[in-house]
Amino acid sequence: MKERLIDLPTRNGKMDTFITHPDENGPFAPVVLFMDVWGLREELFDVARRIATVGYYCLVPNFYYRQGRIRHQFKDADGRMISLHALDDARKQQVLAPLNKLTDQMVIDDTADLISFIDRGEPVKKGAIGSIGYCMGGRHVFRAAEHFPDRFRAGASLHGTALVTEAADSPHLGMKKARGEMYCGYAEKDPWTPPATIKEVAEIFRGAEARFRDVIHPGADHGYALPDRDIHDKQAANRDWEIIFAMFRRQLGTA
Repeated sequence: MKERLIDLPTRNGKMDTFITHPDENGPFAPVVLFMDVWGLREELFDVARRIATVGYYCLVPNFYYRQGRIRHQFKDADGRMISLHALDDARKQQVLAPLNKLTDQMVIDDTADLISFIDRGEPVKKGAIGSIGYCMGGRHVFRAAEHFPDRFRAGASLHGTALVTEAADSPHLGMKKARGEMYCGYAEKDPWTPPATIKEVAEIFRGAEARFRDVIHPGADHGYALPDRDIHDKQAANRDWEIIFAMFRRQLGTA
């Protein structure tokens, strides 16, 4: 396996980005991992490594780069990351402050620059790109599929937030433009994706070109899919991986 942390050039500066891919048999189909509210950290790098071990080129960009190299992780006595709802108010606001300065348009702009980067000599196959996003990254998976439908052809939104809003450009509405396949993994006990949100997302895809599938994981909490979290649900996360890798094989192929 090869991996490196680079400063990827964008129109707004340099975005620190973790990259990993197999050592042999390239070029590889690319996959973008859209980070959650906590920012870049070893936990996300390990997820990227899991993706790379089955033959993909995976990038994890720091969309907070305009604010610096922000990394948040608070551990409990067992070494697990403490979920946001369990933090005291001071640490909770510390985590949320960078999010409040990040817009979806910034992520769209950065994703365009990321596409340009991988098209300039990286060991990737031309064409379709996969994506996985956690929490706010789940919403950004939707945005990527909406704005770059010819490239992002296999997207997985896991316990995504703000997928349905009252805005005229609500993320779920953009799924009318999506192509390929999309998958949503939901936690049954997630306050950010109530049943009404899950229903609205599914209804949009009924009239869309993209193939769609979702799973509501019984008993799971928001953040269940991340391996170092205090509420990690291994069974639910492994079910997601089964579905995601099958989708990637259909839409991206293998190395």
